Amino acid sequence: MPLTLASIATITGGRLVGGDPDATVHGFDFDSRVQTPGAGFVALVDGRDGHDFVADAHAAGAAVALVARIPEGVHGPCVVVEDPLRALGALAAAARAELQATRVVAVAGSAGKTSTKELLAGALAPVRRVHANAASHNNEFGLPVTILGAAADTEVLVLEMGERFAGDLEYLCGIARPEIGIVTHVGLAHAEHLGGREGTVGVLAEMVSALPGSGLAVLNADCDGTAALQARSAAPVLTVGRAADADVRIERLVVDDALRASFDLTTPWGPVEGVRLAVRGEHQASNAAQAATVALHLGVPAAAVAAGLGTAQGAAWRMELARSPHGVTVLNDAYNASPGAMESALHALVRLPAEHRIAVLGAMLELGDHSEAEHRRLGALAAGLGLDTIVVVPTDGAAPLAEAAEAAGGNVVRVADAAAAASWVTDHAACGDAVLVKASRRVGLERVAAALLEVAA
Repeated sequence: MPLTLASIATITGGRLVGGDPDATVHGFDFDSRVQTPGAGFVALVDGRDGHDFVADAHAAGAAVALVARIPEGVHGPCVVVEDPLRALGALAAAARAELQATRVVAVAGSAGKTSTKELLAGALAPVRRVHANAASHNNEFGLPVTILGAAADTEVLVLEMGERFAGDLEYLCGIARPEIGIVTHVGLAHAEHLGGREGTVGVLAEMVSALPGSGLAVLNADCDGTAALQARSAAPVLTVGRAADADVRIERLVVDDALRASFDLTTPWGPVEGVRLAVRGEHQASNAAQAATVALHLGVPAAAVAAGLGTAQGAAWRMELARSPHGVTVLNDAYNASPGAMESALHALVRLPAEHRIAVLGAMLELGDHSEAEHRRLGALAAGLGLDTIVVVPTDGAAPLAEAAEAAGGNVVRVADAAAAASWVTDHAACGDAVLVKASRRVGLERVAAALLEVAA
């Protein structure tokens, strides 16, 4: 929503230096390389110091910069505040307060947040004006930027919320004030920071408990963390999944050779029939069913929900399926990894028609005390699924995965790093084979997929 320079200074308690107080700013960016002309720029300190790029942002057309200090040589309009990140949150909270007619939906969980957000936006799009996070802009700077980019006539604001530390969701909900919340799944992602599974439930409960009594919590009927979350909700709860007692039940689920799920739903609003997803993986049926539940709750007709779910596309490096010039099927799920996501990816690989199936795996980071046990569990699973070869980058805690796979009878190849994995796979994968690449982002296994597909990583 548009803000004047004067109102930005007032809301943030900052000091306007330069510029016309009545000039209007439309949204904010935090990356000067993709600065939108007419938007503001927020100088974050997150690995790199955003103050070093204020001049670049102004040159790209930034209407104002939100800064803690004015960098030398910068002459464009600035609002000087104590903490640009907290000031950005204050602006987003003010913008949210203006969106009084907008329904706000929060999407949180240990896995599947981005997919569920995209599926929900797709389900709503046929009959509602929707605004949602770009990519995975789900943290303390991505979410405020998303809210500030929403048009005044937005009917539904879909906000993916990330949770790496206790208090993250409480902070984000304080800004966004969601009415409806989805928790996709309770798992071990970021368990090192969250305090294991119990801590993860506690953090996800921050979002559930923030929902008003007039709202709705949509929870996973097939997840053993749901009962604890349901107990924390003042809002009515709908459970979604394959369980016989689910309020919204997935039925007649089939997955084709391209990993696309088709299914029907039984819901309190009546049946939703003939859902066919474009996103890949059997696990996407659960994400889509939770998205459908919210869309139906918001009055979208069943036929429009089914059609809209089918239009949603996956994000980059998340269950991307492609065929190499040499006839190798590549399942690129290298964006990140948690135990639940890796398990889903391994099962997806087994579903692919192939002469030989090769899994290229690396570390799942931020698991803390659960790391060794989870890597061993996934290694044993990979071997038990009958994969022909399991290529492992054993650094960063992934060595137990290779050991467990070998102990379970798997054919394991250890390589030094992502480059070595790419070299091995391009030498050994042949026409008709299928290759999965899966690890946490830091391992860099997208290079393996890029090498097979002969594209730039």
